[in-house]
Order: sequence, then C-alpha cells, then structure tokens
Amino acid sequence: MQDMTREPTPHGLDKAGLEGTVSFTERMLASDAFMALFREGMALVEATAAYLDGGGREESKGLERNVALAYASESMRLTTRLMQMTSWLLLQRAVNEGELSRDDAEREHRRVVVAMQDTTLGDAVLSQLPETLRRLIDRSLVLQARIQRIDNDLKGQTPPPASNPVAGQLGHLAAAFGAKLA
Repeated sequence: MQDMTREPTPHGLDKAGLEGTVSFTERMLASDAFMALFREGMALVEATAAYLDGGGREESKGLERNVALAYASESMRLTTRLMQMTSWLLLQRAVNEGELSRDDAEREHRRVVVAMQDTTLGDAVLSQLPETLRRLIDRSLVLQARIQRIDNDLKGQTPPPASNPVAGQLGHLAAAFGAKLA
C-alpha cells in the first residue's frame, strides 16, 4: 500500500524519492548561463529606458493619433513586462548569492507574476509603430518566454499543451451538429 503521507510532485514522484536528485534548473540558475541571462535582461532594461526617454519620445511625436495611443499602450506593457522580469532575475540572483533562501524567494515571487502578455494590437497598427519599439517588444517577449519556462520548471509545472486549432474547430462543429466528428 502506498504511503499517503508523502507529498507527490507534478512528475508523479514523492518528495522523499527526490532527495539527493539534481535539479538541472537550479544548477542552471547557479551557473554562468544564468548570469548571461541576467545581463541580457538588465541590458534590455537599459536599452528600453534609453529609447523611451530619448529617441522614442521624439519618434512618438510624429505618429498619427491612433498609432500614438498604441505606442503609449505598448510602451507601458513593455515597461511592466520588464519590471516583472527584472524582479524575477533579482530574486534568483539573491538566492545565488545566499541573500535569500529558495523558499524566501518563492514567497517574494508570488508577488511578482511573470505572465505572458501578448500585444493586443492588430498587425496593421503594430506595423506602424517605430521599428526600435517593435524590436524591443519582440526581444522582451522572447526573454519573457525563456524566463517563464525556467520559472515553470523550477516550480515543477509543465507548460499547458499547445492549442490545436483544428481540434478546436472540430469541437465547434461537433457541438453545432450534436455529434462527434472523427
């Protein structure tokens, strides 16, 4: 009979069975690879701040009204995304340097949500934004996806399965016709 006092992990193992195992994610966070990720994140923050306070401010003045509103909205999303990622990176660095325990960092991290944010703009409006802003948004989304994968792995969470648009359409058809389509 199975010992019900052991806490199962997302991978079907119990915590007692994991003692002494190596977490590749935790090892990566304590390696030079993490420091490269940290530097990349901080460089992106600096590049974004320099752009938004300098050239971006000038570029936004010449935009049409609807594009200027999109610029303001996307620059705020970008700034929020970068602040969330910076907080996560700083927490991980604090763990690496012994300033926080992994548990303390996790408690602090619950206040910081590194959630995927997609742009809500259509391609027509997005294509009218300044090229530099679009590149910064793209870079931040790629970095955010990397950080979220690491964070999910650190927590033992598996990413949700990719949506299958064909299966979704079949489901809609089946619901409409009251039968399962094969």
